[in-house]
Amino acid sequence: MAPTTTATTAVLTARALLLDMDGTLVNSDAVVERVWRRWAVEHGLDPEESLKVVHGRQGQLTMAVLLPDRPMEQNHADNRVLLARETADMDGVVPIAGAPAFMAAIAGLPHALVTSADEALATARLTASGLPVPAVRVTAEDVSASKPDPEGFLKAAAELGVAAADCLVLEDSDAGITAARAAGMRILGVGPRAESLSPTAHTRDLTDVRVTADPDGTIRLHVGG
Repeated sequence: MAPTTTATTAVLTARALLLDMDGTLVNSDAVVERVWRRWAVEHGLDPEESLKVVHGRQGQLTMAVLLPDRPMEQNHADNRVLLARETADMDGVVPIAGAPAFMAAIAGLPHALVTSADEALATARLTASGLPVPAVRVTAEDVSASKPDPEGFLKAAAELGVAAADCLVLEDSDAGITAARAAGMRILGVGPRAESLSPTAHTRDLTDVRVTADPDGTIRLHVGG
């Protein structure tokens, strides 16, 4: 299902929506930066350079990028500590602009959460933001390979019973957009990180996204305008 576009608008059609969380539905940048700056300093790394690669991946994979010679067992152990810190820290966690209305609009439509966070962190951040926790969700515990691997998106599509080509992904990060593209899905990029990553369409946040549904089940996202 291809988008129809004008100079300032796009209409994206799909049978199901697959939603990233951090940076797409929830602004958790404040806590992510606090936790990862601390970890970077503890390991003698430049915090600013480290923050360039943390978004969209499971923590142990970010650590593998930053410390490529370190055993993965140590990365997994460190990531458990970081997840506990993040789950306990909701200071500054807020919904992305337009997310509450967007989630209300899709409540009765096929959709799933696909996040690199684990179940506890995803639930905590969505709840702190006043957003519903989707009934169908694929979290860190559910996959053997994190974004940028497409496994999570493909698993969510299968659980919804929708072909990959008929899914539309909402994502903000390089890792997430790479994963969605590898899954053969179209992408609505959300926020500043996504703008330069060549998504199918882009929006600054969710305030400019309007949802309609056709009688045949086609979901339409009207972006911009």
